[in-house]
Amino acid sequence: MAAKNPDGSPDFAPDFAPDFAKGGGLLPAIAQDHATGEVLMMAYMNEESWNKTLETGEAHYWSRSRGTLWHKGGTSGHTQHIEAVRLDCDSDTILLLVDQIGGAACHKGYRSCFYRERKDGNVSICSPLVFDPKEVYK
Repeated sequence: MAAKNPDGSPDFAPDFAPDFAKGGGLLPAIAQDHATGEVLMMAYMNEESWNKTLETGEAHYWSRSRGTLWHKGGTSGHTQHIEAVRLDCDSDTILLLVDQIGGAACHKGYRSCFYRERKDGNVSICSPLVFDPKEVYK
């Protein structure tokens, strides 16, 4: 049964797409492990990276620092295979449910970009180091 809004209208539009205009062309995209729910990273997507992601089944983002399309894992081999895509209620945030190939989402070699944690006043590393970036990005 399809989801419905309170007025009875379908909640899923056939043109399932982010509203890039709301973010000036760029929207936040969160990559989450589809099996564990672990948040792996947050990056930005534009319409080009959105379309390339849907076309290839692998995550593509927009690199703000380089000003170019970025195939996640294109250099390191740590790609993200798309299992599902979700949009938030305002269509201005993208959630990618992924299978993280190679084990690391972070360019610093950690499983998650959220590898540092402050808890009870102490800061610690809370995500495993998967690779040495000096060996991968030569």
